[in-house]
Amino acid sequence: MNIVSILVAVLFIINMLLAIIVVFIERKDASATWAWVMILFFIPFLGFIFYLFFGQNLTRRRLFNWAGMRKIGIVDIITKQIDQIRDPEFRYYDDNVDPYRDLIYMHLINNDAILTHDNNVQLLMDGQEKFDHVFDDIKQAEDHIHIQYYIFRNDNLGKKLIQELVKKANEGVKVRVMYDELGSRNLSRTHFKTLIAAGGEVAVFFPSRFPLINLRLNYRNHRKLIIIDGQIGYVGGFNIGDEYIGTSKKFGYWRDTHLRIQGNAVDPMQTRYILDWSQASKKANIDYESRYFPMKKNLGNATMQIVSSGPDSEWEQIKNGYIKMIMSAKESIFIQTPYFIPDQSLLDVLRIASLSGKDVRVMIPDKPDHPFVYWATYSHIGELLKTGAKVYIYNKGFIHAKTIVIDRKMNSVGTANIDMRSFKLNFEVNAFIYDQEVSEIVAQSFEKDMLDSTRFTEKMYENRSKWIRAKESVSRLLSPVL
Repeated sequence: MNIVSILVAVLFIINMLLAIIVVFIERKDASATWAWVMILFFIPFLGFIFYLFFGQNLTRRRLFNWAGMRKIGIVDIITKQIDQIRDPEFRYYDDNVDPYRDLIYMHLINNDAILTHDNNVQLLMDGQEKFDHVFDDIKQAEDHIHIQYYIFRNDNLGKKLIQELVKKANEGVKVRVMYDELGSRNLSRTHFKTLIAAGGEVAVFFPSRFPLINLRLNYRNHRKLIIIDGQIGYVGGFNIGDEYIGTSKKFGYWRDTHLRIQGNAVDPMQTRYILDWSQASKKANIDYESRYFPMKKNLGNATMQIVSSGPDSEWEQIKNGYIKMIMSAKESIFIQTPYFIPDQSLLDVLRIASLSGKDVRVMIPDKPDHPFVYWATYSHIGELLKTGAKVYIYNKGFIHAKTIVIDRKMNSVGTANIDMRSFKLNFEVNAFIYDQEVSEIVAQSFEKDMLDSTRFTEKMYENRSKWIRAKESVSRLLSPVL
């Protein structure tokens, strides 16, 4: 037997072992299982490499330490709220909230997502506007600044942010910055040397164990959070980079949605940050001190929950929240997303809603930032068009907003895209907002963006070229592992 035959036999054995792991041990869902089996079968050697980078399973691992939550009374609040919802006589002071008590209960029982009622919510849909607010709030910070981003670039915007953080650290404000290594792959701790010298701290989520190689290409921290003095919180789609303020020639104007929140919803945002920091930092944990959870000023009356999800969880909390929202719709469902690759359960509820006469509208970009993902989006959009749903292609630039608004009465804004990666593989965080005023603003912004969009019809989809059909087919096949 020659060396080639031996190598082929070894690869065959490795593929068989990996197939067994995928099917019987990892217990992935059927679509992902078949996708991996096909990859291992058709490209034996490269399939093995791909699996090392993309195929690991974190579901059974406990990554975050929740014990400290008892110190700030969140567990007691959750127990009280669950008891209230279970009481059929209990009613919320806002009539708009009560119809969603099942959704609220689901997030409470499965995600420890406390409900808060006194929030002021400001929607920021332009990058320059968002970062103007961020810089103003940073300048006013007195105790601490906590920042977490998936992408943090060392460009003009990134450097300006670091400079402002150094100033605050020199004033005695505690500054912490956390970023995802893969999303910020061109960034290193050396870019923060002036901040560290001033007393700031920097942590990297899931750093590589080997130089230039990160075996965790999946399971990235896609969250974007800023918490200032425990009083102001930011969450949404914008990352840190010049393209997010519209200076990229490739993407042009960057249309995104972010929230600036004041109120008790900042506390669960702070808790989420502390949990992620403790996982990433290892050495410098954050204690659950009162300075991080101060008394809040009553500045608004928006009711909301902060919901996080990740591959360490048994349930896909944000996706399940979307499904429950769609099932509750009486009139309309408006969705903005850069990627539309739903699993079968989410696609089914959208199709049923559209076939039942609901006004289902989906808005996606007209240009790809990830080609395979774009053509997989195109394929799924084609299925939705058959049900009578309306699809809009945003032409002004690149739409990166992750929003869904139901009946103009409740909405969700956050970091999760409508795709399997966000639902199953990434660590995400979304705000679920039960407020008619905020929801109306989100709905109006969708309608405004329609003026900068092209209505994509079923006839246009049917007339697509054979080349596009081929790209769709390949991308659709790979969508469970994209």
